[in-house]
Amino acid sequence: MGKKLLILALSFMLIVPFCYAKDKNKTNKENIKNIGNVIQKEEYPEATNVAPYIKDNETYVVEGSVEKNVDVTLNECIRYALGNNPRIREAMEDILASDARVKQAWSNFFPKLTWQTGYTRIKQLQLADLLGSQGGRAYNYFVLGQVSLSEMLYDFGVTQNRVTIRKLEKETYKTTLTSVINEVIMNVKSDYFNLLYAYDKRDVAEDTVKKFELFYNQAKAFYEIGVNPKVDVTIAEVNLSNAKLELIQANNAIDIAIAKLNNSMGLPYQTRYNIKERLQYYPVNITLDEAIQVAKDSRPDLLVLDTKIETARQNLQLSKKAYFPNLSVEGQFAVGGKNPTSTYGYNVGGYLNFPTINGMLIKNQISEARANYDREVARAEKTRNSIYLEIQQAYYTLDEKKNQLPVAFLNVKKAKENYELSYGRYKVGVGNPTELTDAQVAYQKAQLSYYNTLYQYNTAKANLEKAIGKNLVDRDMVINLEK
Repeated sequence: MGKKLLILALSFMLIVPFCYAKDKNKTNKENIKNIGNVIQKEEYPEATNVAPYIKDNETYVVEGSVEKNVDVTLNECIRYALGNNPRIREAMEDILASDARVKQAWSNFFPKLTWQTGYTRIKQLQLADLLGSQGGRAYNYFVLGQVSLSEMLYDFGVTQNRVTIRKLEKETYKTTLTSVINEVIMNVKSDYFNLLYAYDKRDVAEDTVKKFELFYNQAKAFYEIGVNPKVDVTIAEVNLSNAKLELIQANNAIDIAIAKLNNSMGLPYQTRYNIKERLQYYPVNITLDEAIQVAKDSRPDLLVLDTKIETARQNLQLSKKAYFPNLSVEGQFAVGGKNPTSTYGYNVGGYLNFPTINGMLIKNQISEARANYDREVARAEKTRNSIYLEIQQAYYTLDEKKNQLPVAFLNVKKAKENYELSYGRYKVGVGNPTELTDAQVAYQKAQLSYYNTLYQYNTAKANLEKAIGKNLVDRDMVINLEK
């Protein structure tokens, strides 16, 4: 009996591993046979779970690109910039400083008042040597108060030249302020349009994710019923994952665009806000000749050229007056002597004061001033040429983007039609995933190309406005706004 039990136990121990191995081999064979025919839930999750891996406590997704309750437009952003951008405040302080320098130049015509008081103990060396001990006595000399008043009457135009130079410098700073304001406005517009472009790219990325989700779900459904192979699901999963990654990048681009706009406005710590506008096409009807004519009347850099040339001419005239004297009167009254109040004295007189003349120095100062004047004339010509080139480039770029817009819009329309046809074919089982993927990618690129062209058009318009120094508003649009 014991032997039988032992034999049964040994048989069981040998049979069970054999059966397990046989079943395992059978399972492996079935798995190999069913590869591509069975969906595994862990390998192919729901479309909402197809996304790049993100660690815990780390996120790259911006929750709501416009989540605050502050609504802003382009005009409001420009208004914020005009009140907060430090470059504008810096230019304004330059104007105030130049105004003070004008008044400093005028001060030569104002009287000069001096006061002196002091004490001196004197022992004359010459007298001590000549008269001996009697002449070498030390004595005290007091100045209780000495008041001097002088007034320059005429300096043959030197002060007037200096005042004129300071006034011209002040006008230069005022024109520079206008130029700085134009540059700030252009930067705000460019960054604002870049933000709108970032929002449009985010919208395209969201739309692409939705389309790839449809593709993924459709491929998964076909695979579950055995119509299409497993590779369709793999392709759709990869496309969906890449689309969600691009959406993360698009949301991050919005944050960067907001930071740039805030910096342009001079509000780097501004919180999020709602943008009420989107990129649009506003027609600009202006010829190149009209743009150049507007620039002659409005471009600060052009208006300041004549001022700089005149400043150089005034400096040349001032250098030629280095030989001229000045006519002045002076009065002086003093109380003092051996005792603080022992006596008093005064003097009044008129003087024609000639400067110390160094012919070599003055001659070369005049030569330097003449060279500076000629340099300013040449620099003005160079600036005019550069501004003319800038206007041409901005105008032709605007015209190019204007002509690209209809083509870009038509490409979007055709790409959308192609995508709808491809998705329809795939949905009824006659299309293939490569065709649908290409159609989706082409539609996405066409949308981004259109929005990029629209962004470049608006930016080119802002550059042309900066180049001519004036905002461009279509006449018909103004009439509609007035109505």
